[in-house]
Amino acid sequence: MVNRMELNPEKSPEAAFGARLRSAREVRGWTQEELGERTGYTGQHISAVETGRKPPTLRFSRSTDVVFGVVGTAESFERAWREIKHNSLLEGFPEYVKYEGRAAEIRLFDIGIIPGLLQTPEYARVLADSAVRRGVITDEQAAARVSFLAERQAALTRPRPPMVLVVMDESCIRRRVGGDEVMGAQLDRLLEFAELPNTVLQIAPFDIGERRPFNYLTYFLTLPDLSVIAYAESQIRGHLEREAPAVLPLLTAYHQLQAEALSQAASVTLINEARKGTP
Repeated sequence: MVNRMELNPEKSPEAAFGARLRSAREVRGWTQEELGERTGYTGQHISAVETGRKPPTLRFSRSTDVVFGVVGTAESFERAWREIKHNSLLEGFPEYVKYEGRAAEIRLFDIGIIPGLLQTPEYARVLADSAVRRGVITDEQAAARVSFLAERQAALTRPRPPMVLVVMDESCIRRRVGGDEVMGAQLDRLLEFAELPNTVLQIAPFDIGERRPFNYLTYFLTLPDLSVIAYAESQIRGHLEREAPAVLPLLTAYHQLQAEALSQAASVTLINEARKGTP
């Protein structure tokens, strides 16, 4: 007889998700392999999610909802997945992400850290692990955060991808994260990003001085109806702004920042210079 691992749904949101998944499966008399066949995953994958060894993904949650017939209900596994994601994200950011996936144009400004949509998995993992060591999030939340980022990045490769315009403070490419190997691969990723047909990448150099209008992460989304949403983030919370009187001055400041920043060609040269000395 195969040993059946006891689950503790109180341990974490991921554990609660796994316990619910096992309960729903067993009520129907299905084995892990049978549920795997219905959802397009292996029995080993089902086991890993049930026991909390692997965090659920959006695709997995949606497939599970279809199989169990709970799409759009209070019992939806997608809803549980979103609650897991929200537990490890700043206030306001989950709401922003709901719009990001359908934006026609994305404008980003970041300081100190490469914007998430441009991060390599290794760079993102280093940041998540650092948050774990500081006691900010758990190991499970770190894994969920990295997985969530990969799903956000997938939106950039949809059939009609958004236009993505990025201005990064020079500190983003000068600050070494994860050592030379990780940082070298990250800078390579930036160079690849700059070559895409739907992107513009600019660096705001240190000598821009007081002409830099933002001192914090600031994002803008242009939605299909041409409305614009602004998102700004401090150390402890994020704020989403949809009202035009508040958004338009911020968008004007972003346009001024683009004018002050280096051209994409000059930015690529600066990134290549920063790349020297890394493997």
